[in-house]
Amino acid sequence: MAPGAPGAPGGRSAPAARHSWWPLLLLCLLPGTCQLKAANAFKPNILLIMADDLGIGDLGCYGNSTLRTPNIDRLAEEGVRLTQHLAAAPLCTPSRSSFLTGRHSFRSGMEAHDGYRALQWNGASGGLPENETTFARILQQQGYATGLIGKWHQGVNCESRTDHCHHPLNHGFDYFYGMPFTLVNDCHPDRPPEVDATTRAKLWLSTQMAALAVLTIAVGKVCGLISVSWKVVLGAASLVFLFFVSWYASFGFVRRWNCILMRNHDVTEQPMDLERTTSHMLREAVSYIERNKHQPFLLFLSLLHVHIPLVTTKQFLGKSQHGLYGDNVEEMDWLVGEVLNAIEENGLKNTTFTYFTSDHGGHLEARDERGQLGGWNGIFRGGKGMGGWEGGIRVPGIFRWPGVLPAGRVIHEPTSLMDVFPTVVQLGGGEVPQDRVIDGRSLVPLLRGAAEHSAHEFLFHYCGKYLHAARWHEKDSGRLWKVHYMTPRFHPKGAGACYGRGVCPCSGDGVTQHSPPLLFELSRDPSEARPLSPDSEPLYNMVVAQVGEAVEQHRKTLSPVPTQFSLSNIIWKPWLQPCCGTFPFCACGQDEDHSET
Repeated sequence: MAPGAPGAPGGRSAPAARHSWWPLLLLCLLPGTCQLKAANAFKPNILLIMADDLGIGDLGCYGNSTLRTPNIDRLAEEGVRLTQHLAAAPLCTPSRSSFLTGRHSFRSGMEAHDGYRALQWNGASGGLPENETTFARILQQQGYATGLIGKWHQGVNCESRTDHCHHPLNHGFDYFYGMPFTLVNDCHPDRPPEVDATTRAKLWLSTQMAALAVLTIAVGKVCGLISVSWKVVLGAASLVFLFFVSWYASFGFVRRWNCILMRNHDVTEQPMDLERTTSHMLREAVSYIERNKHQPFLLFLSLLHVHIPLVTTKQFLGKSQHGLYGDNVEEMDWLVGEVLNAIEENGLKNTTFTYFTSDHGGHLEARDERGQLGGWNGIFRGGKGMGGWEGGIRVPGIFRWPGVLPAGRVIHEPTSLMDVFPTVVQLGGGEVPQDRVIDGRSLVPLLRGAAEHSAHEFLFHYCGKYLHAARWHEKDSGRLWKVHYMTPRFHPKGAGACYGRGVCPCSGDGVTQHSPPLLFELSRDPSEARPLSPDSEPLYNMVVAQVGEAVEQHRKTLSPVPTQFSLSNIIWKPWLQPCCGTFPFCACGQDEDHSET
């Protein structure tokens, strides 16, 4: 897109008690004291909304003038907008792991080691380890009802189809409705394959070649050209058939295995009906709010928009100026608006801490014959999958809490998706775990205006297990430095992405290692277009040395953990596959419109 384009509820008091904090406003003499007392007098509801693959440049409040996002823009007008909000990883699974735990994903093994960079199957054994603590678990312990509606993509099972070791209900959520996996092109019967498409093509080619070889031997036998027994021919044919079945049992049924909906532990739709998914998600979100309005609740609304295949209802098809992607963005904004309306209609606007973001930058390589299918990252270089360039990690960050957070405020300090963990834990009356490294820092002082600067002096940007870049916020001078140690090699040369691949690689021949490293001053060059040198920047050596020392100190906090993306954890295992009915005959349609706690 071109520039300019765009459950077990906890016990709580009655509704009157929920709003009893308002009289405190009349007793406060100082506005700042008033806000602080009011905010600490009770536990707010917490609504976290995360889009999937949304580019920061796709929203009106971040400069887009041709895509219509009035509801998200209104959220920004009524709250605080962050301009340097950063994902901890440039892909879905690791970014969401960091968001949920407040920790870099590699600390829990949820990051790639020269292999797959995200979970590929519902029926795989990898996922968010049970010993990780999510903000949902802490808030659940504080008496919150905790719900997740939408995308999970953090794994399901470990050893059996029913152990649910990685399931949301095992990570602090007492209600789940949505996709345990993620939307992929395979979910749409008319779209080309996406899940491990390269491996699938190689397997199919190998099968064809083996079958051709067996056929040739059989013809030679019939014609008397080859002296071989029929047992050998049949044995070879059997081996080819077994090889075909071994991979086609998974890759031939991706839609049935991955594109499913669950309510808590039960599969309710397999495969899912894409045309009805948006209405299901909206219904569930509104119902959850209405069921829990008399107690504090956490609702993590993890949107399926705007990931390919860009499933869009007829109401929005062809309505935007930017094709199917633009239609999907505008439908997403409408859905967000409907959820915000539900908050207001239930009298919860002033008692709800609301947050909107995306898991990482827009997907530049997503395109077909009709044009671009991924988002626009504004003036920022790079996109999804790129751990160093700003376009892969800079995301929207919008917070609203009327009466507590100042409306219309814009903050230009570096912050992270990992900061949401300690922020909501603090607001919910919990405590951040002290037995592990927490990389996030509470945003409460910054959002309220009690702190002038972000708590982060340094932030580290990874692609898989590889440190691609690091930034230094020199608070005294206000200068913001960014050092790149590796950058992806774009394809074709001179392009702004890795076209012809799903996303850019993190290592190997697909990256350039920089020694000395590249240096940019983001405060003056946010597009990372003008690398500095010792000749052009007198502070070059000092900055590179300072950041290098911070990197060394950061690396001292790292410790080895089992990787969740190993081949043994990433492959499809039929005994782990969620299924409605009798495996392998898994099939069911959406149950009647109802929701349960």
